[in-house]
Amino acid sequence: MDLKTLKTFQAIVQSGSFNRAAEELNYAQSTVTMQIQKLESDLGVQLLERGKGITLTEAGRLFHEQSLRIVKDMERLQSSITDLKSGEAGNVRIGAADPTASYRLPVILKKFLIRFPKMELSVDISGSGALCDRLLRGELDVVLCSAPELGKELHFEPLFTEAFVLLMPEGHPLASAPVITADHLRGNRLLITAPTCPYRKKLESVLRESAGPPLNTMEIGSMSALKFYVQSGLGIALVPEVTLDPVPPGTVFRRLEGKAVDMTCGIICRIGDYPLKPAIRSLYDFIRQELAVLPVI
Repeated sequence: MDLKTLKTFQAIVQSGSFNRAAEELNYAQSTVTMQIQKLESDLGVQLLERGKGITLTEAGRLFHEQSLRIVKDMERLQSSITDLKSGEAGNVRIGAADPTASYRLPVILKKFLIRFPKMELSVDISGSGALCDRLLRGELDVVLCSAPELGKELHFEPLFTEAFVLLMPEGHPLASAPVITADHLRGNRLLITAPTCPYRKKLESVLRESAGPPLNTMEIGSMSALKFYVQSGLGIALVPEVTLDPVPPGTVFRRLEGKAVDMTCGIICRIGDYPLKPAIRSLYDFIRQELAVLPVI
């Protein structure tokens, strides 16, 4: 008993004739007759009473009622398998670090789900290091963040550069400086992120190259929260420019000379996962296309 046979049986019941069913299905009448004979033989019961017309036996009525649900379920299953193979459906686990997770990814995923409504997505927001570790353990499928540490079995494709600007309270002495360099950060309370944050590591590397008095720092655990601490007058901070739309009232921002503190960000997957599963590939390519408009330095 297969799906074609069930559809043939249903066509006979609906049309009331072997001939009409054969015409609708584009089968020879002998094919239709053989399918029903085999079906009745396999089941060990008569389903149809032949005469001037076609009528259902009691077993036939039961079989017809149940077969309607079976055919619908089989058709849905076939459609789901086809969608899965083509990358139109599937479950993808995404990891993303801020600010991308909060300021870029929501819009991208909304567009993606309009294009791929059968997809199921989950988003894990954390730091780059933790996300890469989860990716290596197979707990995530793709990650959006800064470049991973060297030596890990991860493929990193750079997609854009996260530009950072210096945010400060209005009236701060640096607000009117003609040029601001890393040297100017000394002598001011600098709000910084957690020690494990890749941006902080890069900032510290840049600051080590500049001369001057020791840094006066205050650690804030969330990059997204930095602007609010600046707004409260607790210090100055280098923050992602994308987070300043709008600029918090009572603050202004300036660009630091050069691009030494900007971060290259991209999409990461495990080397061992190639070739990517169709659903993951669909999301990977979509994200890459959406972020291709942003500059990479």
